[in-house]
Amino acid sequence: MATFKEISAADVKTTRSVLNQLVDVIQEDISGSATRRSYQVFVTGGVGPGVTSSLYQTVYDQDFSLQTSNQLFDISTGLYASGSTVVSSSSGVDSNGKLLFPSQSLMMREKVNMYRQYAANLLGNADNAFTTPFGSVDADDQVDQAVFLSFKRLFTRDKVKRETFAIKMYQSASNVWRTAGGDENLKTTSTQKVKIFTDFGSSTNRRRTFGGEVGDLVDSADASKKVGLIFYDAGTAVLNLGGRGAYNAATQTGPAVRAIDAFQEVSGAISAMVAGNQTQTNIPLGQQLIGAPQRKDASPVPQFVTAPRYFVPDLMVSASMDDIIDHFSMCRFSSGSLTAATFQNNTNINSTLIFCRATADEFNYSSNPTYTDSTNRVRVIEQGQEDTQRSFTFITTVGLYDVNDNLLAVAKVSRPIEKNDEKDLTVRVRLDF
Repeated sequence: MATFKEISAADVKTTRSVLNQLVDVIQEDISGSATRRSYQVFVTGGVGPGVTSSLYQTVYDQDFSLQTSNQLFDISTGLYASGSTVVSSSSGVDSNGKLLFPSQSLMMREKVNMYRQYAANLLGNADNAFTTPFGSVDADDQVDQAVFLSFKRLFTRDKVKRETFAIKMYQSASNVWRTAGGDENLKTTSTQKVKIFTDFGSSTNRRRTFGGEVGDLVDSADASKKVGLIFYDAGTAVLNLGGRGAYNAATQTGPAVRAIDAFQEVSGAISAMVAGNQTQTNIPLGQQLIGAPQRKDASPVPQFVTAPRYFVPDLMVSASMDDIIDHFSMCRFSSGSLTAATFQNNTNINSTLIFCRATADEFNYSSNPTYTDSTNRVRVIEQGQEDTQRSFTFITTVGLYDVNDNLLAVAKVSRPIEKNDEKDLTVRVRLDF
C-alpha cells in the first residue's frame, strides 16, 4: 500500500484562539534605582555644570545591569503645546516657529515634543490633545500634563485585555518640611491617599481611535472620576497630571479630576543651570531649590518665606524630565513587594488543523526496507501464516510535503499507533503561529 496520500482542502481547517497571561509589576521595580534605567541624552550648556537628563526611563523586572533582566515599560512625561501650562510659560515663538521659554523653565520643548509624539501615534494627529474621558469635547477634560507608561511587547503581546488593567498610586508625596539641602518632598512617599485606578466599564463602552482600542482609567472607588486612558493595542497608559487651567491657591480650586493630588505642594532640590545657590547652604552645584516652604518662626501655622510651589504646574515647568520621572516613580509608587500595576495580555494564536486520514486499506504496509526480509517476506507476518494474517504497521510520524515532494513539517505522535485493515485512523496535526 502507498505511504503517501494527498490532503484535500476538506482536510484543512483554520482556527483562532486567545491565550491570556497575567502580568504583575511590583512597587520596587518602579521606585528602585537599580531597576529603573535612565539614558541621559539631553545636555544643556550655560551657567554651572549644566543639566543632563533622559527623555524617558525604562523600568526592568530586576537589576537592569544583569543579562537576565527584562524591560517592563518605558515612562515619560509630556505637555500639551496648546495647554494652559505651556501657553502661560512660553515667552513667544521665534521666526522658525520654535517655542521660546524663560530660563526658569527646563526642557519645555522636549516635554511638548514627547506629548506630540504620543498624540501622533495614538490619536493620529500630533496637534490633538488627550482627554479624559476619551473623546470629550469639554475643555476642562483636556489633559495638559501627562505621564506616559508604554509597556513592552514582551508583556503586552498582541494587546492588553479589557477590564484587567489596574494601577495603584499614592496621590500625595511626603508632607515633611524641607531642611537645607534636602529634597524630602520630591523623593519621599506619603502613605496617605492611596488610589487604585482601573479600566472598569471599558467592555460596555468600546471605542477605537487611530492607535486602536481605547478605554478610560477611573478611580476604583468612584468610576465617574476619569484619571487617564489605556490604549489596549499599543499597550500604553496615559495618566492625567493636570487638566486645563491653573491651580488657585487662594480658593484651592483647579483643574478637574487628575491622577495626583491637585493641592500637593512640592519642595526640594532640582537640577538647574546655576552655579550654586547663594541663599541656602548645602545645595549641590548645578541645583536649585523649588518651593522652599521654610517657616519664618515656630508658630503652628507655617509662614512661607516665598510662595509655595505645586507639582502642577511649577515642578512640571521648572524640573528636568528625569527629575519629574524620578519624583513620580519614587513617590507615587513607593517601595516594597506589593503590586503596583497589573493586567492580563492577549496572545492571538492562529492555528491550522490538518486531518490526515487513513482508511482501513491504507497505510498497512511500510516502505521501510527492513519491513521485509531478504526473501521479500513481510516480517510482521509469521512464516506459514500468510493466508490468515494481514500486514500491519505502527505509525509514529506524519510528514507534510509540498507538491514537489519537499518535506515541510514533521509531527510525532505521543506513542506508536497500530494500523491494520480493521481500523480507520485520523491523525490531527496542529500548526500554531
